[in-house]
Amino acid sequence: MSIMETRTVGIGAGARELATEDMVLNIGPQHPSTHGVLRLRLTLDGELIDSAEPIIGYMHRGAEKLFEVRDLRQIVVLANRHDWLSAFANELGVVLAAERVLGMEVPVRAVWARTLLAELNRVLNHLMFLGSYPLEIGAITPMFYAFREREELQRVLEEVSGGRMHYMFNRVGGLKEDLPFGWLERTRRAVALVRSRMPDISDLILGNEIFRARTRGVGVLTREQILQYGVSGPIARASGVDFDLRRDEPYLAYGELDVPVVTRSEGDCLARFECLHDQALVSLDLADACLDRLADLPPGPINQRLPKILKIPVGHTYAWTENPLGLNGYYLVSRGEKTPWRLKLRSASYNNVQVLPEMLKGQLVADMVAILGSMFFVVGDIDK
Repeated sequence: MSIMETRTVGIGAGARELATEDMVLNIGPQHPSTHGVLRLRLTLDGELIDSAEPIIGYMHRGAEKLFEVRDLRQIVVLANRHDWLSAFANELGVVLAAERVLGMEVPVRAVWARTLLAELNRVLNHLMFLGSYPLEIGAITPMFYAFREREELQRVLEEVSGGRMHYMFNRVGGLKEDLPFGWLERTRRAVALVRSRMPDISDLILGNEIFRARTRGVGVLTREQILQYGVSGPIARASGVDFDLRRDEPYLAYGELDVPVVTRSEGDCLARFECLHDQALVSLDLADACLDRLADLPPGPINQRLPKILKIPVGHTYAWTENPLGLNGYYLVSRGEKTPWRLKLRSASYNNVQVLPEMLKGQLVADMVAILGSMFFVVGDIDK
């Protein structure tokens, strides 16, 4: 954190001896309040924020250009890394876009298994923010609770895919391999255990009057601002935007599931946290529904056999999914080669942080970290 003072003095006939000073405060680019490397340039009027400028690009890897020189298998490896808390969900968009261009039908076991794994990954993502957000405003204990629950789900995801963060388990046409013997029951026990412990987190945080005082009525986002800036996910739903792709434009097996959409109307930091918490509970219920369906399915394939070199037919498509942090889309354009001619990524965090300048204006500097943390972004998802 650094401070610069800019002195502005009148010039010419109207010049006065009085001078005004604007204090410019740099937050970052390394700061514990950010999930990665983000810089905020704040202009202060006393203790109030007069203007805020997010400065991004410190982690930029040029993922979209890298996609253009890699085949679909290699793209899946890269795509799961921009939001490192939602790796499985990131993979999904790529394979769904490719399957749509190929006109490929995925085996029913793969459809339900993908849905299950996507919801488990969603809970992992939400648990991270349920633990880290209180940490950013001074409460360390919730982080230990959140990581205890994350480890239960990490264990079953590692067993099925071999990875803890970057699963690389999706393939065009299905999944890498079938589910291990007995894995469904072990996953069911893990889901039940996490659900039984969620009240520990909610009681510890949402029942804390200090946490509520720091977040209620702070950093309010209106529905109009959400729609103007293209904000999505739990941040948008906390401001009353009742939209969720899983319900409104179903993909995978969501069309056969009852997907409750959690919303709030207040649009403040507390509402965003409550949405995230309640969405984790919804995802645990959806995971149970997927487990029930998978247990009833007869044995069958979990992927399609593919040629050694898979070429994408000439054409274009757009596949978007309801990622844990919001809408994630891939616009795929192919000229009939094994690598895409263009693969444009629309990431949730990139759009969501665009509203920060309008959101922070007029807020207290002391509330800045609470507001920033409640936006639930991953900087790799911004600097894609």
